[in-house]
Formats: sequence, C-alpha cells, structure tokens
Amino acid sequence: MTGENGVRVPWAAGDQILWRYRAVDGPGFHVCRPVTVVRDDPEVLAVWMAPGTECVRPVLADGTPPHAEPLATRYTKPRTALRDHWTGTGVLKLARPGEPWSVWLFWHPDWRFKNWYVNLEEPRHRWDGGVDSADHFLDISVHPDRSWQWHDEDEFAQAQRAGLMGPRQARRVREAGAAAVEAIRMWGAPFSDGWPAWRPDPAWPIPVLPDDWDRTSAHVSS
Repeated sequence: MTGENGVRVPWAAGDQILWRYRAVDGPGFHVCRPVTVVRDDPEVLAVWMAPGTECVRPVLADGTPPHAEPLATRYTKPRTALRDHWTGTGVLKLARPGEPWSVWLFWHPDWRFKNWYVNLEEPRHRWDGGVDSADHFLDISVHPDRSWQWHDEDEFAQAQRAGLMGPRQARRVREAGAAAVEAIRMWGAPFSDGWPAWRPDPAWPIPVLPDDWDRTSAHVSS
C-alpha cells in the first residue's frame, strides 16, 4: 500500500491482498488468489492462501483445463478465467523483493511438511491491493532432504514455439533458474529460515474474492 507522497507502507500481518498473474495470451489477468499477509518487510513478502479460498484460474474457452489440452495447442486456443475454489491444502508464498521467482511451501493435511516449489516469474509489481506478476512456465521443486528437480520444461519450450516468449526473455528465465538453483545449493533464505514450522493464525478469516478482482492497478514498487 502507499501512504502520503506515494511512500510505500508495508502491509500488516492479517491484511488481505490479491496475488495475481497476467494472462499468457493477451491483456488482463488469468490467475487471482486472495491471500492473507503473514509478513511484509524489506526482506520478504510472505502470504498465506487458505484452503477453500475462492480464486480465479484459467481454462480454455470450452472449459477444458489447460493441462488437459495437448501441449501443441495448449497456448494457442482461446482462454477465459473461471472463478473456483482452492481444493488443496493451504500454501505459504514467499517473495523476496526484486527476485524473479517466489517460493511456495506445501504441507500434507496433517501439517507434515511436503516440499518447497520455486515458481519462476517476473518480480512482483506492488499496488495498493496486492501484487502482480507473470508466470515464466519453468519451475523447480525442492524436497525436505534438499534434493531438487526441474518442472514444466516442456511447457517452457512450447511457450517459446508459440511465440509467448522470445529468445532474449528465455535466456533471462534460464539465468533466473540457475540463480535459484544456486540459492537452493547454498541453502540460504528463505529455505534456511524455518518456514516449514510456521502455522497460520486460526483467527484469520478466509479472504473474499472481490467482484473487481481484475481491475487495473497502478504500479507502486517491486
């Protein structure tokens, strides 16, 4: 959020904001997730997406989930946005300012820690109501034993063939991925910060998805 004279004011724990991703096939957004702020400071923005949260996710115009569409046409068929509910366990998302990825934490239903997931993306643009980014297709999962593996390399390649990402941007994404792998190997922040032991405040309500979830936002800071 912003205060007087456009100065950034950190969100407080318990504030509700939107975490959005721009559409891959045109203007606007195709992912919107209402989340609760856990921590917001110069080191990290941490937010919690609770189970059962109403979100927005992309589907093809005929209602087909993107991952059910053959890879060759996954990014060429028209898409639309669908309001739906998050059916899995909750997700803790960690984003360090300026980094071209965010780190997500997943747990089993009994709160046994499952894994980290590094989502390569544009550095987030902050606005009064939340943060906006664009997904870069390529991801990394990190297991409790510190082993890791790439994900969605086929989608990353297809996005380039479909013209959604040029050679220069693809190189930048690969460089970002290499930097993320180095952070994993060094086991620095946020992996070493004890987040698997974190738990949400049970008093937090599930955030509500607003009707104007796709409204245009003014850029505040990264």
